[in-house]
Amino acid sequence: MDIKLLNSFISVAAHQSFSGAARELNTVQPAISRHIAMLEDELGVLLFIRNSREVMITTAGEQLLHDAKQIIALAEKAKSQVKRAEQGQVGELNIAYLSSACLSFMADLIRSYSQLYPDVHVSLFEMTATEQIEAFKQNSIDVGFSRPLPAGIQDEFSSKDIYIDKLVAVVGAHHPLARYTQIALSQLQQQKLIVFHRDEAVGLFDDTIMLCKQAGFSANIVSQPRHMQTLLTEVAAGLGVAIAPYCISKLYSQGCHFLTLTDAHKSIATQLHVKSTNHSATVDAFVALVIANQPSIAKSMA
Repeated sequence: MDIKLLNSFISVAAHQSFSGAARELNTVQPAISRHIAMLEDELGVLLFIRNSREVMITTAGEQLLHDAKQIIALAEKAKSQVKRAEQGQVGELNIAYLSSACLSFMADLIRSYSQLYPDVHVSLFEMTATEQIEAFKQNSIDVGFSRPLPAGIQDEFSSKDIYIDKLVAVVGAHHPLARYTQIALSQLQQQKLIVFHRDEAVGLFDDTIMLCKQAGFSANIVSQPRHMQTLLTEVAAGLGVAIAPYCISKLYSQGCHFLTLTDAHKSIATQLHVKSTNHSATVDAFVALVIANQPSIAKSMA
């Protein structure tokens, strides 16, 4: 049923007059009569009983009037929702993030976004870099906060630096090196090393091994935890010394000391990743918010 015909029908029913409906809709009476006739022909029922003095709605017309008002309301709502969707104001947004790299700023970022777009349903997923890549393949996330992607898939994404981190040594509170604020990497030569699992961050692991070799020794790795919080717990328990990004100091780190490495100048980027094929206004709005907040995020993570 044509919306224009339904509007004419509702107006006739309201005014109980074809001429009154024509005045309201800024048209002529024959056009209104034609619209009602088309509806009656389409439905196969009589909608109005007409004589020279009055227009009375039939039982079938009463039913159509009830349904027509709902149809018009739904049509108007659909128009509004379509426009809002185009502007990124409604929909869903699935965000994955590295907790160790993003925990300190993620809540404020999402709160700001939700205040601007209260009708977008946001879901957060704590995922490692490897898990995020797989989630992107399955289209189960829209945005990822992670490390730089492997070279083989970088062209499939639009990626932006959020902040640049550095490698530090992490030692337990009772470790002999805990009295220092900075050390050379070579001072870890005789230490049992705890390094984040290679499967979860290939670049980070390989860079750590390479830096140790450049410092003149082979890393004696005794543990490769899959979560940074586990890495900190192992260090605090005295199981070894870790080499990790400084951002993990934002996690629960009681019993750990973070030491600057004077000769391990390796930049570690935390990036925002979105598929290059993304055409979602919801995602675009979130990316714009992140970019606007990037300077303050970088400052807070320094």
